[in-house]
Amino acid sequence: MKHLIIYTHPNPESFNHAIKETLVRVLKEKGHEVRVRDLYAIGFDPVLKSMDFQALAGGKVLADVAAEQEHVRWADQITFIYPLWWDRMPALAEGYVDRVLSKGFAYDSTPTGPVGLLLGKKAVLFTTCGAPLAVVESSGVRNMGQLLDRDTLGFCGMEVMSHRYFGSVPTVSREERQKMLEEVALLAASWPTL
Repeated sequence: MKHLIIYTHPNPESFNHAIKETLVRVLKEKGHEVRVRDLYAIGFDPVLKSMDFQALAGGKVLADVAAEQEHVRWADQITFIYPLWWDRMPALAEGYVDRVLSKGFAYDSTPTGPVGLLLGKKAVLFTTCGAPLAVVESSGVRNMGQLLDRDTLGFCGMEVMSHRYFGSVPTVSREERQKMLEEVALLAASWPTL
């Protein structure tokens, strides 16, 4: 199976980085093909500009977007790894969604309504939080996550297989973090190889 990991965190010492490394290791051990798009490392420009709209109006996309769309096209499953900042995904990840999942590539409009163009692709999301999960639950953040799952990825035709939240990441013990990584590894080991 072809896995694309969209990773968004600037700190190589972060727990998000540990999630990414765990996924890559387990997937490769299971014989999956893996590509990682570290949005900070590649310097992805998240800002949707008038040039993007001009290109789309002409039936094209800018070169950096076309490169990312090729990665998405290649993948059977797309996994997003990101921290929760101010109750949402980082602006860099938001910008990736804005620019890469564009009309004509990820969805289109028809006389009977919108249609997702990424049918057959699966999605998994890992979101880390500084707050305990109980606080995250009571704040409605999970509802916002469901909007990403359903109203963005689902709208584009993807099947969201799982959205895992890990809470209190900066303050839990090393043992608790290890349990979280074991959960990531078990989930990844369960994915079919096709």
